[in-house]
Amino acid sequence: MMRFIRFVAALWIVGMLVACGTAPVGPPMPTGPVVANPVPAPTPNGQLAPAILQPRSRWVAVPWTDLPGFADDALHEAWNAWLRSCERPGPAFAPLCAQVRPLAIADGNAQREWMVRNLQPYRVEPLAGATDGLLTGYYEPLLDATRQPGPGNAVPLYRPPASLSTRRPWYSRQEIDTLPEARAELRGREIAYLADPLDALVLQIQGSGRVRITEADGSQRLVRLAFAGSNDQPYRSVGNWLLQQGAIRDASWPGIKAWARQNPQRLNEMLWSNPRTVFFREELLSDLDAGFGPRGAQGVALTPGRSIAVDRESIPYGTPVWLASPGPAIALQRLVFAQDTGSAIVGAVRADYFAGWGPEAGELAGRLKQPLQMWVLWPRPPG
Repeated sequence: MMRFIRFVAALWIVGMLVACGTAPVGPPMPTGPVVANPVPAPTPNGQLAPAILQPRSRWVAVPWTDLPGFADDALHEAWNAWLRSCERPGPAFAPLCAQVRPLAIADGNAQREWMVRNLQPYRVEPLAGATDGLLTGYYEPLLDATRQPGPGNAVPLYRPPASLSTRRPWYSRQEIDTLPEARAELRGREIAYLADPLDALVLQIQGSGRVRITEADGSQRLVRLAFAGSNDQPYRSVGNWLLQQGAIRDASWPGIKAWARQNPQRLNEMLWSNPRTVFFREELLSDLDAGFGPRGAQGVALTPGRSIAVDRESIPYGTPVWLASPGPAIALQRLVFAQDTGSAIVGAVRADYFAGWGPEAGELAGRLKQPLQMWVLWPRPPG
């Protein structure tokens, strides 16, 4: 069913974009990397390609044969993510979108041949130091909530307060829970109420989530709570705080939740160790929207398994990336797209893999922390 939904979504997007003639262009994107001195790296046509410098990375041209698993990836599964990027393409990729759209219904061989003709792979390296990177994961939680507070649901999720733009940083998590003036600022800004404060924390860390809200009349609706701002306080890991306290050895979410159940008297102390909190906006989920994730920093909806968050000082938004990462959580050799970022995603060879939504995606995202190699696929010069 999910593959059918994604196929229908691809056809719908292609039809809409072709009907419009051009894809909408978003905010100004980086104009392109800086070319350094030529590096002797053969391309498929036998010519040498120059290295490309970004503020936090160096790209070195390589032949397509250097990309592990390129011949085996199901590229059609990634094309929805490419269509999404073409909704807000950067300057380097906008000219290619007219060719990308009709290829959404082509077979994998045609897609692969087009990529080899039009793109040049570059290995992403740090400006100094080791070349191995780090892959982690994130996801959309799926939670139950109520519109009104009650004995079992008393943890509020908030829209941004009116004073958020004038007070930076805004009140910390502890101040929100304890200061009358902070609570007054948030009165009337409640969207819904959860039962578990740790679920609220997970939702804030992930930045968005799907929430099944029970209304006052008993009816239910599935909505997305999307990122709408933060209090601009630093993010601190509660798992690291517990490790530093010597309270746990397992800093996974199951380990954190087990400690919280055994130590309810210290729950607030743990929560307050992370001063950062996130505010949300409520979005209805259409059938089409339900087949995709939230909008990432590029401004387009994320595709499970095919979207990554990157350091935009290393890789511009909208760039197709070949990703290779051996287990143990999952073995990946596939085409993905740089469509998001995050405060913890810093470095040349660094990516956060969007796993999707729900418990299985959450389990994968929670376990994913493994070595990474990346190659950007950059447009060849015309001619």
